[in-house]
Amino acid sequence: MKFEDYRPYLSPALAKATDLIMESGQGCYSTDVNGVRYLDFVQGIAVNALGHCHPKVVAAIKQQAEQLLTASFNVVNYPSTLELAKRLAEVTPGKLNSVFFSNGGAEAIDGALKLARAYTKRPAMIAFEGSFHGRTFGALSVTGSKAKYRKTYEPLVGSVYFTPYPSKDLCPNGFDEAQRTNFCLDELDHLFEYLVSPDQVAAIIMEPIQGEGGYVVPSKAFVQGIRQRCDRYGILLIMDEIQSGYGRTGKMFAGEHFDVVPDIMTVGKAIAGGLPMSAVIATPEVMAEWHPGMHGTTFGGNPLCAAAALAVLDVFKEEQLLDHVNEIGGYLNEQLQELQKKYACISDVRGLGLMQAIEFSHADGSPAGDLLAKVQKGCLEKKLLTLGCGVHENGMRFATPLNVKKQEIDQGIAIIDQVLSQWSKK
Repeated sequence: MKFEDYRPYLSPALAKATDLIMESGQGCYSTDVNGVRYLDFVQGIAVNALGHCHPKVVAAIKQQAEQLLTASFNVVNYPSTLELAKRLAEVTPGKLNSVFFSNGGAEAIDGALKLARAYTKRPAMIAFEGSFHGRTFGALSVTGSKAKYRKTYEPLVGSVYFTPYPSKDLCPNGFDEAQRTNFCLDELDHLFEYLVSPDQVAAIIMEPIQGEGGYVVPSKAFVQGIRQRCDRYGILLIMDEIQSGYGRTGKMFAGEHFDVVPDIMTVGKAIAGGLPMSAVIATPEVMAEWHPGMHGTTFGGNPLCAAAALAVLDVFKEEQLLDHVNEIGGYLNEQLQELQKKYACISDVRGLGLMQAIEFSHADGSPAGDLLAKVQKGCLEKKLLTLGCGVHENGMRFATPLNVKKQEIDQGIAIIDQVLSQWSKK
């Protein structure tokens, strides 16, 4: 079986990173139709929280599949979905315990934006440069990571304003963390002063740690500064935890690192261990303004996905997965720091837990997206699947399973080391 034989039947809109046809997967590895096994540091773009085909997730899916596949959650209730809503409320921060289930991340973002407008009766949204929230019209309207995503689709949803996120790329050269924090908060204040009155803003939407934007970790002062401004002006804070949440950073949700609780939170990707599921989670007070019929879904809350999601939460508890993420994430960071010492082209190592990234730059400091492309190609040839990131497409992010083993980290680092050894060294 060759991908080229099927390309005429697929839309070119979905960019393909490889031509591989994967037939099976187990844990940190996936195997193609030719029987070639790959070390998978992509995992469906941070979807497989427990790796490919975790036995408890598979067992839960099988059991549920024999009972009921769907009857539409807007017509009837399912035991697995009801239990999942309750279990989610037990692990979410603050009073975020009212759940609306959806199917994917962009859909959850669209729902969160609608909910914010419904609650506040205000029109405007504020998002951040460098952000990625999805490609539906609503999600794309608050996405600022690459202009090409928005090209040809204007006009998008109106009354959306962008302000800088405190990454090095979006702030004046040479600024340290404190200066970037102050600069970006000042820019937000200028936005309120010159472009949109804060009493017209329904919500500020942010990734507590930017994903596609480069795994950028802001300062605690920045995130708390955003929360303070939301409180001051009656603006809702939406945290997009679709990639950063569900244990990826060593806490259940990345916002917990900053001691900030949003008013609305979106989750997805890892929630159902590989099946398509997402959710909009809010306080009961906010969710109460989403009256019957104001939003809906045919497949959201699917019992099969919910059963898988319950199994994921079981494994989190039984295997003390957050402790493992912190331990192995620290180890991964150390190994990446060692690579940075060895290779001058690695200009930055950043992240929390198992949300780690390295950035490639040329000797003059300019983004080295061309080098990243060569490194990724070399890794693929050595049977390692990798994932890029960053506004300039010069970052490599690591999206291993949360239960990744030390020897699997070592294997991946060794491959990257071998590939980099062919290029510029210190």
